[in-house]
Amino acid sequence: MARPLSRERFAARLHDLRGRYWDTHPFHLRLHSGGCTPPELRRWVANRWYYQLCLTRKNAAIIANCPLPEVRRSWAGRLGYQDGTGDGDATSGGGGEGGLADWLVLAEAVGLNRAEVLDERHVARGVRFAVDGYLHFCQTRPWTEGVAAALTEMFSPDHMADRVTAWREHYRWIDPAGYAYFEHRIPVARADSARTLELVLDHCVTEAQQQAAVDALAFKCEVLRAMLDAVDYGADR
Repeated sequence: MARPLSRERFAARLHDLRGRYWDTHPFHLRLHSGGCTPPELRRWVANRWYYQLCLTRKNAAIIANCPLPEVRRSWAGRLGYQDGTGDGDATSGGGGEGGLADWLVLAEAVGLNRAEVLDERHVARGVRFAVDGYLHFCQTRPWTEGVAAALTEMFSPDHMADRVTAWREHYRWIDPAGYAYFEHRIPVARADSARTLELVLDHCVTEAQQQAAVDALAFKCEVLRAMLDAVDYGADR
């Protein structure tokens, strides 16, 4: 029987998936180098909206699948962060509005109107399929695997910071108000990723659990890259 990895080696295996994150996708490389047209950039924002919509439901699924009250309590804050608290509490970084509201501000900043984002008219079939697959995964797999899949957070803060810098340089036509989503999300993602990694290291202690966690994170990286495949294929068509 295979022996589980030490905590340090397990963490290293998870970090080793960094190269499969979507920031190395050709579309993201163009997006950050200034090579995207305004319609392409709008297409990315409109399609990413569908992913944003999924986040609260997938987090609720993780909570529903988890038998541990302390874990459910720690994960529950993600629901209010994304959907908004409804009470004007600004502690989430979104003034009580939440990540979804911030994303709609971004959509307007790049030249989309809210109606065309909300009715999902620009969402590519491939994006819908990938995001729905991710939600189904979190609904049907053990909670530890849903949490492990969220470890793409480990790779995102620096990437988002680079995105804001690149967009300010290359896409000066974007209304600066649109950067609120990233400015709010970056510090939260840094804190969330550290807590998420601790949860995975604490609760995936057998060889099978550790391998399932690695596979879950690899799957999530593939979901994100599949989304970009669909966005890139459909851009300007």
